[in-house]
Amino acid sequence: MSRTKNQGGRREREGKKLSARPSTESTSVLSGKRRIAVLALVLAAATIAVYSPVFGSPFVIMDDQEYVTANPHVQDGLSWGTVRWAFTSTETAAYWHPLTWLSHALDCQLFGLDPAGHHFDSVLLHALNAALLFVLLVWLTERIGASLLVAALFAVHPLNVESVAWVAERKNVLSTLFFLLAIAAYAWYVRKPHWQRYLPVAGMFTAGLMAKPSVVTLPCVLLLLDYWPLNRIPHGGEKVGQVSTSGIPRVSWTQLILEKVPLLLLSAASSWITVIAQGRVELTMAELSLRARIENALVSYGLYLWKMLWPARLAAFYPYPKTTPVWELLSAVFVLVMGTTVVTIFRRKAYLPVGWCWFVGTLVPAIGLVQVWKQGMADRFAYIPLIGIFIMIAWGFDDWAETRKLRNVWRVFPPSCVLLALATVSVRQMGYWGSQYDLWSRSLAVEESMDGHNAIGEALIASATGMSQRDLEIFDTEQKRVDEERRHFQRVVEMCRQENQLDRASMASMVEALNNLAFVDRTQGLPDELQREHYEEALQVERELQSQDSVGRYRKLLVTTLISLGNLDVVGKRMEAARQHYEEALRIDRQLIEQHLRPYLPYMAMALVNLAQVNRDQERLDDAQQNYEDATNVFRHLAEQEPNAYLPKLAQVLNARAAVDKKQNRLQEARAHYSEALTIYRQLALQNPGYSNDFARVETRLRELESTTPSR
Repeated sequence: MSRTKNQGGRREREGKKLSARPSTESTSVLSGKRRIAVLALVLAAATIAVYSPVFGSPFVIMDDQEYVTANPHVQDGLSWGTVRWAFTSTETAAYWHPLTWLSHALDCQLFGLDPAGHHFDSVLLHALNAALLFVLLVWLTERIGASLLVAALFAVHPLNVESVAWVAERKNVLSTLFFLLAIAAYAWYVRKPHWQRYLPVAGMFTAGLMAKPSVVTLPCVLLLLDYWPLNRIPHGGEKVGQVSTSGIPRVSWTQLILEKVPLLLLSAASSWITVIAQGRVELTMAELSLRARIENALVSYGLYLWKMLWPARLAAFYPYPKTTPVWELLSAVFVLVMGTTVVTIFRRKAYLPVGWCWFVGTLVPAIGLVQVWKQGMADRFAYIPLIGIFIMIAWGFDDWAETRKLRNVWRVFPPSCVLLALATVSVRQMGYWGSQYDLWSRSLAVEESMDGHNAIGEALIASATGMSQRDLEIFDTEQKRVDEERRHFQRVVEMCRQENQLDRASMASMVEALNNLAFVDRTQGLPDELQREHYEEALQVERELQSQDSVGRYRKLLVTTLISLGNLDVVGKRMEAARQHYEEALRIDRQLIEQHLRPYLPYMAMALVNLAQVNRDQERLDDAQQNYEDATNVFRHLAEQEPNAYLPKLAQVLNARAAVDKKQNRLQEARAHYSEALTIYRQLALQNPGYSNDFARVETRLRELESTTPSR
């Protein structure tokens, strides 16, 4: 018999060792499917218990606003409008992931904006993933002990805390559920290949892509599983079609690849949609050299492995390195080469090359070769990839224990100690998600970054939602909070000024900090000229930024600063300067809307209203009328999509427009606009009594107008 055939038989026997072992696994009172079900339930319950501290955590400002707390579509629950928006929107969050949006909408329908319910569902999904991973591995390999260890490591490892504790990362745990279900469907398909059995595989994979596109690597993972543990590849004298002892027919390489083609096409389509959707994110390949991205990718592989072994200094944000130290790069390359060498030498242990390729391959979409944000790496990116390393560890330990013929207590005690230690670190890591302030304070403690300082300053500004009760006790006065805000924003400006040459991401961070410093000045009642200095410096940086920004990615920052400067001009009675700033903001808004309609409409409406007010004050009533008319059209469009957010603004614009009509003696138009505003305020007052005063004020104006206008 050839060596290849021996290796194939050995791989097949690896999945059958359990039945021959005289261990408690075969003598337990619970046996077979009942035992597996009980262990899966215990694992899920233990996972929920470990993650129970998360239930008391709030939403964080970082992306939770975009996904839940400031997203009116999601807050509407599972309405038809939300479903339509979820399947057509790629502008919010720069992803097409309708199932993720619908899961958040379901949570809002069930729990409203109570964060405990949203956290509970994320934890429940993670627990379900752990239990499903265990059952799936047992089904594929028939090795309960090793499968349980893999699933337990996955359940409690601190690197996975971010995916579970961060509400906005629901997409990670949800897509992984469908990823595992697709593998389960595939394991069912390979036992009797038929197109009808293939459909659930494609269906689950499609669902996974509709939750988060990072699962595009599934077709490659299925090829790995064909090698081990499914053993679908003929070896030695085996023939295609020959059925293995596990009931799985052997298949040629050609057929193995061809049957993945539909899945690869789904991956390609999802990748294409993602590239288009993320064309507006803050970093692209053009902004980072290929060498820098490759170096960061290699170092990140090494860091993920190190953090898997020693999960310390974990953070919500790891800034992209300005330079990569040679020793870090060489160390990472050494680890990758050694890992590849080891699994090649010991390839007869088929789980080693499969686990290693699983880790390396499933990290590719998130390793940074195509860079889409400012992070160098992120804990959440390791959620699926580390399963491969856990398989290597669990099966390696199980085989070593079998070779040494260890007693059951020594098979259980060391892994239990490791799992307990990991669970303890995970609970500690969850504590950092207690508030936005704590989260970013931890990130700064790990590594200083401009984004970290800006985020802490913004958490202090929004102290009611960004800080825990313990944080508020530390900063127990408004003065302490304002001083701390200023310190963090000034630190960002200092870091930027210390750089020899600012990249676009740093310039954007500096603009954000300068705008926030102006806000702090206003909060403290400092002279307007101090605010103006910050805004004008921000404007200078932004103009340089725009000269390097061919796709208009950072123009929103420029619009915000121009409007803020215009508002400051109005306060200082510098109306002509205000007009220039508002008109420039409006021109930029129109350019942005030509590219991406929806996200910039609110900014355009704001610029129109401000410009209208300036024109009205300067008695340029025709110009003001045109501005208000344009603003009315924009707010009508926005109110159709998000009535709760924009109906009040539409009513305000109609009220102001009617006042200009009255000044121009356009009394019929004024009556129509007052009447429409009154109808909106009546509707709003039924839902919120706070609008009763607005209703009464507009009603009084309408009556006054009608008393002076002859009826027709």
